[in-house]
Amino acid sequence: MAKVYARRVSIAAGAAAALVGTLVFSGQSAQAAPPSPPDAATARTYLADIKEQAEGPLDGYSREKFPHWIDQDKNCNTREVVLKRDGTDVQQDSSCAAVSGKWVSPYDGATWTKADDIDIDHVVPLAEAWRSGAAQWTTARRQELANDLTHSQLIAVTDNVNQEKGDKDPAKWLPPKDSYHCEYARMWVWVKHEYGMTADSAEKAALKKILDGC
Repeated sequence: MAKVYARRVSIAAGAAAALVGTLVFSGQSAQAAPPSPPDAATARTYLADIKEQAEGPLDGYSREKFPHWIDQDKNCNTREVVLKRDGTDVQQDSSCAAVSGKWVSPYDGATWTKADDIDIDHVVPLAEAWRSGAAQWTTARRQELANDLTHSQLIAVTDNVNQEKGDKDPAKWLPPKDSYHCEYARMWVWVKHEYGMTADSAEKAALKKILDGC
């Protein structure tokens, strides 16, 4: 979740190539959101399918075991793609760095006009993923999670709010903006379900409470 600005990594994700090819120098309004998660009813079903298990230890954990931000295409890395996707009227330079635009952080509703004020949050934090099964994954699978543009795992948010979140799960932290809790729970459940991660009892209870109120 910390800001990482590696511009060039040799591994390319072809699925995003067509998207990124339209980004550089474009000033059009963007999607301004990650992929939409399943509705609350589906998320409740997914939550029931997630194995309840106490979190594992952080022994051996390192962010370097989740390689990011990888090059997506034309020297645009994952962070830059998400900044473009989640912003409005984002202008990028020839190296894909966002030089202007507007971002509204869904976690707190704050508006920003400088990319330096924005973090790209891993909705399910990497340390949380490690404790929930990723310790046994291959590096390739961990890289997939850390750079996932297909599911609701990456989102542009206010940097200090993201830092406040840290690696906490929904039993310990929720976005300051109450109206976003349902969306956040749906996002979290979708990612955990998709990757076959586990959830502890407090986490599942917190998510169930949110989803039941959606």
